[in-house]
Amino acid sequence: MKLGLIPAEFSGTYSIDMDYVREAEALGFDSAWTSESWGNDAVTPASWMLAGTTRINVGTAIMQMSARSPAVAAMTAMTLGDLSGGRFILGIGPSGPQVIEGWHGAPFGRPIARTREYIEIIRKIVARKAPLTHDGAHYQIPYRGPDSTGLGKPLKSIMHGDPSLKIYTAAITPAGLRVSAEMADGTFPIFMDPERFEVLEAPLNEGFAKAGGGKSLADFAMCPFVAIQVGDDLDACRAPIKQNLALYIGGMGARDKNFYNDYAKKLGYGDAAVAIQDLFLSGKRKEAVAAVPDALVDTVALIGPRERIIERLGAWQAAAAKGHVETLVARRPTREAMRILAEAVL
Repeated sequence: MKLGLIPAEFSGTYSIDMDYVREAEALGFDSAWTSESWGNDAVTPASWMLAGTTRINVGTAIMQMSARSPAVAAMTAMTLGDLSGGRFILGIGPSGPQVIEGWHGAPFGRPIARTREYIEIIRKIVARKAPLTHDGAHYQIPYRGPDSTGLGKPLKSIMHGDPSLKIYTAAITPAGLRVSAEMADGTFPIFMDPERFEVLEAPLNEGFAKAGGGKSLADFAMCPFVAIQVGDDLDACRAPIKQNLALYIGGMGARDKNFYNDYAKKLGYGDAAVAIQDLFLSGKRKEAVAAVPDALVDTVALIGPRERIIERLGAWQAAAAKGHVETLVARRPTREAMRILAEAVL
């Protein structure tokens, strides 16, 4: 099992401790990941980390597709790939309608169709087999709409990109997992029960079958995000994780369109998911946090003293041995937590 980390968090300001990232690199961590919502972007910190390291891979988890054209995403990936010696991983995702329409002022559209088109266009650009053309529901290249000049023509990238460019997607819905397994090289479950892979397995296998060529988990990177809190007080360790879970399960989406809430139900926490959302959307944030079950935290995160974390890591390593996890992506681990992970896993 490989180890990755998310080194920064969303806040009023943005910073990355490069000594911390370089320590992760020295410990043997395979990757570091950036993200974006409606504040910092994902590409700038990825560039920053690539420039300040020599071995660790750096990826975006995720770049919001509606925020940039697929051609811009391809240009970014090719440029960072060349500058870093091939250490950049392109992670993309649709985000959600509240962010895309409320922040970017763009139509959310059909996220699965957009993902498919987005990856198809990037693959065409990087392959350079022909000048770029595409006629889809979301993207028309060259553009021929009623307000076009009529001067657009198919172009071939000046840069010679790497056809082996890795593209990962963020996916937890069945449709998202299917298209990821079919089109991409890996996916990021935002949280995961390492002992309940059947929640994800069927749509992944359907996507692999559609891709053909014998594609399977052996060719696909499962990279779940895993929170880790070291300490003797289990309640104190659970507290920040409960806050994060309450935000996603309760507030990241409308009542009838919250992918994270649906996912929590599939993991076996249906009653809790309903209660968390009801409380969160009614403004009772503290009560929503309190409604997050201890068992859910203990399942998807690593908490407690060193010995307890190492014991729980056994479930993740067993999942990795079955191909269910390729990289455990630790969310903002302390230096102590990074060292525990490295000593236990690497």
